[in-house]
Amino acid sequence: MPITLDPMQPAALVELVNEWGTVPREVAGETDHPFPARPPAGLGVPEEQVDEPAMRRAADLLHPVFASTDPAERVALVAAMLTDTGVRPTIVDGADGVLAAWTVGAPAHALVAAGALTLREHLDRYGSDRLGICTGRACADVFVDASPTHDRRFCSVTCQNRARVAAYRRRRRATT
Repeated sequence: MPITLDPMQPAALVELVNEWGTVPREVAGETDHPFPARPPAGLGVPEEQVDEPAMRRAADLLHPVFASTDPAERVALVAAMLTDTGVRPTIVDGADGVLAAWTVGAPAHALVAAGALTLREHLDRYGSDRLGICTGRACADVFVDASPTHDRRFCSVTCQNRARVAAYRRRRRATT
């Protein structure tokens, strides 16, 4: 039976990749830490499609899109995910009338499809250079840049502050 889904919320996509992805956990030295107790809100799929193995698999498949610095490769990766998951547009009769929706035939593809749809929308709206991996030291967390200045380089203010403090200390040592 087809699974109806929506694109993930961008914040849910980032949390999924950062908290369940192998690379971000390895770089942060968190492979032996437990996974979060709850999945992120806004995954866009029915709750019964969300379990730890599915989230780890989806996070590891989605991470390379953020890691790539080549716009054509990013587009190709997202296009391949959309094709591989077999996601299809449909319409459903909802409480507010007829609504656009997406379906996948295999439940195992639901999370990857929802993430790929979010990436497709983001690439279409903002372009390829608005996704990335944190440039902070010992961090491989991903980010989605929707800032008005188009210049995000860090996953969080915490990583940005660490980098600024480290740069300040380097400059201070160089002058003393």
